[in-house]
Amino acid sequence: MKKILVLHGPNLNLLGTRQPEIYGHETLEDINNRLFERAALEGWEIACRQSNHEGQLIDWIQAARLDGTAAIIINPAAYTHTSVAILDALNAFEGTVIEVHLSNVHKRESFRHHSYVSLRADGVIAGLGSQGYHAALEAVMRQPG
Repeated sequence: MKKILVLHGPNLNLLGTRQPEIYGHETLEDINNRLFERAALEGWEIACRQSNHEGQLIDWIQAARLDGTAAIIINPAAYTHTSVAILDALNAFEGTVIEVHLSNVHKRESFRHHSYVSLRADGVIAGLGSQGYHAALEAVMRQPG
C-alpha cells in the first residue's frame, strides 16, 4: 500500500476557531477525516500529523525517508517563511512534496510572500481553503508509478 504523510504546522490545531474569516470554519479533524476517506477509496495509506514544534515536523519528515512514504503534503504554516531546517529535511526526502496553504499568501502581508518550502516542493497550492489539501491528495494519487 502506498503511503502519504500529511503534515500540518503551527496553529493549525486551532482551525475552525482561529480567524475563520481567513482559514474557514472546518476543523483540522474535519479536514483529516475527509483525506482519510478519500485515500482509503484509492487504496492509499495516509497519516495526518500536526505539531507546533519545528523539530517534531523535521523528525516526521526524516522518518518518512525510511518508511516507504511516497509523498508528503505539507502546510508548514508560519514555518513556511522561516524554516531552512524544514527545507533541508524535505530536500533529503526523495518522494513527492506538495506545499499547501489555506489562504492565498500572496494577498496577505509581504513577509508571507516568501516560502523556503517552495524551493523543494513539486507543487504549491494556496488560497483554496481546505480544498487545497484535497487537490494535493488527488495530484499525488494520480502520479504515475
